[in-house]
Amino acid sequence: MLFNKDKSSSIEYLIVGLGNPDKKYENTRHNAGFHAVDKIGEEYNAPLIKLKFKSMIAQATISGHKCLLMKPTTYMNNSGQAVVEAMNFYKVPIENVIVIYDDISLEPSKIRIRRKGSDGGHNGIKSIIYLTGGDNFPRIKLGVGKKPHPDYDLADWVLSNFTKEEQSQMQAAYNSVPEIASYIIEDKIDVAMNQYNA
Repeated sequence: MLFNKDKSSSIEYLIVGLGNPDKKYENTRHNAGFHAVDKIGEEYNAPLIKLKFKSMIAQATISGHKCLLMKPTTYMNNSGQAVVEAMNFYKVPIENVIVIYDDISLEPSKIRIRRKGSDGGHNGIKSIIYLTGGDNFPRIKLGVGKKPHPDYDLADWVLSNFTKEEQSQMQAAYNSVPEIASYIIEDKIDVAMNQYNA
């Protein structure tokens, strides 16, 4: 019994917001996931200020379930390293990993919730799928706007800052994320999709 982890104190869900850790990336489109998970932390009085699992983390109880909020500090392309570390530590199955990230195919503030799927060209998701070996995790995609024209460099676009108007639009999306996360944890993803999907 000595070595058995007390299940009542163990983490059941990981809620991972994707982004880049440097200050210079703070208000870029690629950091929408960071802002959204910060909003969950704010809602549950759980600021993400502790460093563990290559992430800034906090614990919160959401709909009666213990959750670990995470902002990987690995840079976007290696997000999977942080996710795998926490999954292995807490023995969290991939279906209980909720990932929040930016989507350039949606206008700013639009939201799309998915049960699972491919990486859609997103490097953070690509890293998570590659290192976990699975794509059946729920995700909350936050629209950050399309490239201004097809020739515009994708990396330049996602690392560009939101305009003031876009920032206020994004705030509305971030404000919705705590409720969406709680729906997913309560196994009501259909309700969330019906209510929020663009």
